[in-house]
Amino acid sequence: MGSLESETSVIGWAARDPEGILSPYSYTLRRTGPEDVVIKVLYCGICHTDIHQVKNHLGMSNYPMVPGHEVVGEVTEVGSDVKKFKVGETVGVGVIVGCCRTCGPCKSNIEQYCNKKIWSYNDVYVDGKPTQGGFASSMVADQKFVVKIPEKLAPEQAAPLLCAGVTVYSPLRHFGLNKSGLRGAIVGLGGVGHMGVKIAKAMGHHVTVVSSSDKKREEAMDHLGADAYLVSSDVVKMQEAADSLDYILDTVPVHHPLEPYLSLLKVDGKLVLMGVISEPMQFVSPMIMLGRKTITGTFIGSIDETQEMLEFCEEKGLTSMIEIVKMDYVNKAMERLEKNDVRYRFVVDIAGSDLDRKPDV
Repeated sequence: MGSLESETSVIGWAARDPEGILSPYSYTLRRTGPEDVVIKVLYCGICHTDIHQVKNHLGMSNYPMVPGHEVVGEVTEVGSDVKKFKVGETVGVGVIVGCCRTCGPCKSNIEQYCNKKIWSYNDVYVDGKPTQGGFASSMVADQKFVVKIPEKLAPEQAAPLLCAGVTVYSPLRHFGLNKSGLRGAIVGLGGVGHMGVKIAKAMGHHVTVVSSSDKKREEAMDHLGADAYLVSSDVVKMQEAADSLDYILDTVPVHHPLEPYLSLLKVDGKLVLMGVISEPMQFVSPMIMLGRKTITGTFIGSIDETQEMLEFCEEKGLTSMIEIVKMDYVNKAMERLEKNDVRYRFVVDIAGSDLDRKPDV
């Protein structure tokens, strides 16, 4: 690496247009300052949001774009004012890398709700340089947005926790749903959903998985330890489970009706939306009014919550269930993820990949 005051050339894998095909791309990291940490990327998870971004599903994509926001790496250099990290430590970077630091959310240490937050990629940093993500050999981040990976967590296992893990941990903590003895449900057993089952079980909850078909029953019950499994189209079983849940974490990232799930909630129950859905969602108001129920949503978690979640996972022995791939398989992996042809979470072995090699697309 070069000096902290100079720009450094790196290789990442970028999408050039809404087809979303990634291929090698050379660019320079932004100039770094006294609060910055230079990170050699070891692993980076693949999130469903990466697909939305590279294919411009949300209409806000800028190209070329290097995705990846579940980044685990090794600190190679630190700025003169960096106190939190040392060279050689294993660290993580999640969804955001900047905020205004002066608004209400920032002052309350919930910077993920800052209106001027800076995304890890597909955004512009304060110096005007585009942000690029973790599908690259190195990245630079302000120490405020970097977390320590606990020693007992394997780096490849920790990567998905930086998005999927904290996405489910944050609402359980914020809404007081992290006490034992509660009954909850996870709707959708994808990358976020499977961490929802694991974390809720570790908190001492009775956990039901709700899915659109029976095909994930074995995974939910035998592999993840869920207590019950419901198929949302099974009217009889859904009716039997009515008014039984304290909360539902809805992780489904496509449009779907809410009424079947709202009926499962007790009085004062909460339905927490987590999937990124671009279409308006509908429900009939009596489903809410007659049970004083709440439909709400949360977005990832704060940096403090992310660190707390990592330490919770270390204490409880929780890890992601992953499939490790090399960078030249990333396009196929994203295609499989879009088709739901993956059991849990892909993690790209960045350090073990030859980023100069041409992609196999």
